Amino acid sequence: MTYDVAVVGAGAMGSAAARALAAAGREVVVLEQFTLGHERGGSHGATRLFRPAADDAEIAELTERARPLWRELEAESGETLLEETGGIDHGMSDAAVAVFRSLHAATGSVLTAAEAAERWPGFRFETPVLYQPGSGRLYADRTVHALQAVAARLGAEFRVQSPVRALRTYDGLVELDVPGGAVRARHVVLTAGPWTPRLADGLVTLPPFKVTQEQPRFFTPVSDELEWPSFVHHGPTSYGLYEPGSGVKVGLHATGPEVDPDTRDFQPEPERDATLRRYVEGWFPGLDAGRSTAISCVYDNTPTSDFVIDRAGPVTVAAGFSGQGFKFVPLVGAFVRDLVTGAAKTPGRFGFQRYL
Repeated sequence: MTYDVAVVGAGAMGSAAARALAAAGREVVVLEQFTLGHERGGSHGATRLFRPAADDAEIAELTERARPLWRELEAESGETLLEETGGIDHGMSDAAVAVFRSLHAATGSVLTAAEAAERWPGFRFETPVLYQPGSGRLYADRTVHALQAVAARLGAEFRVQSPVRALRTYDGLVELDVPGGAVRARHVVLTAGPWTPRLADGLVTLPPFKVTQEQPRFFTPVSDELEWPSFVHHGPTSYGLYEPGSGVKVGLHATGPEVDPDTRDFQPEPERDATLRRYVEGWFPGLDAGRSTAISCVYDNTPTSDFVIDRAGPVTVAAGFSGQGFKFVPLVGAFVRDLVTGAAKTPGRFGFQRYL
């Protein structure tokens, strides 16, 4: 059997692409090397931040384009995926604050450090605090499951324990070497996170990708009465949010050691872990730095942290989303669909993509 599209990788981006392509009437097979919902890639975990960028007009605009698509997916799946809990940025330069005022005049506000500390005493602030009530949290594992359920309902086929060992093109088709025999498709979509560069080798020219093992922690609040918006601190670059049942997740952005995704050990690197604990002790009076649980996640980023969503012949690649890509999941699915179907007006350079 020859499929219209073979999607490699059933994480958030691959599942979103499968849903969008199946909804467009394409015959789709999704090949996942592990099981659905596995813990080895970048989509695993209960929550992610949803926030329009404070001082980047392009990213802020794309976030707002994604927002109604999240609501659409919620309606299709019957799941709550996005909760608007509010979000804050602090530690930004005066110039960045000025950009925020112009970008978010209708939807955000700027508080002094004292005003913010009175409202959110779990934090320490030294600079103006930028507040966006429309920011919040996304439920990541729930999202991946919802995308897969909707995609399957639309006819997409998911194959687990099906690692793609090689890809080759011939006679206008792509042949994927998987256990049990080859899979043929008219188009292939590579959404395999840190494994994508290996699969694309020889087929698509990509920028270098850096794969790191990040190690945030869940910290226990000192009081149940404290309010926790999602947050980004720009000096040092850190992030976090409250996750019901787990505590407040705090992480230092893109500071983890480089790893091989096949051999990472999921164990926190001691010095970086100690740095995170010291950071929490200094900046979060509302958290008990001595009561926490380590988390392990993997990033795959380009040198500039720009995403790659591009097409070369019968191969489309969507990769490099670590750090801020999850909020765009349903939008990326639509972008991939348009590249595959030819609906994109300017394939290879559209929307918020900045190619390398």
